[in-house]
Amino acid sequence: MAHVELSLSEVFAPAARTPTEQGSDNVGQWSATVSHADEPCLLIDAETKVVAISSSGCELLCLGAPEDVVGLPLLDGGLRLLDFTAARHELTEQETDKIPPLLALHSGRLARGLLRVQAAGDDTTYATVDAISTPVLTDGSVAGSLTFFSEV
Repeated sequence: MAHVELSLSEVFAPAARTPTEQGSDNVGQWSATVSHADEPCLLIDAETKVVAISSSGCELLCLGAPEDVVGLPLLDGGLRLLDFTAARHELTEQETDKIPPLLALHSGRLARGLLRVQAAGDDTTYATVDAISTPVLTDGSVAGSLTFFSEV
């Protein structure tokens, strides 16, 4: 019979909602993290404007450089989403409301899904990515969404 021992020790944990930076809200803190992340990720605000995107996120989503995307609305900033049919048509406005970054923003819940992204001006270059999004809260209400991407 196997023998398992468990020991507990005290660990310092900061009090809940202790600000780590003066004058910085949750979206601002995530913005700095996303901007410097090696992982493909994206942060949008409540108005769907891109607050921050990692360089690898731009590359994976065929968006160019982060400075060209930050401040633009997510869907008007060059992100071209296609359906999964053989014809690869662009998604309609009703279909784009169901993509994980926007779904997490509007529902206040985790969202996950696959996206097919096309490079702007290139009908032959596209990628399929898995997107996992979470709402970002400020003072208990949804202030944005944070999405991590992985190529499929």
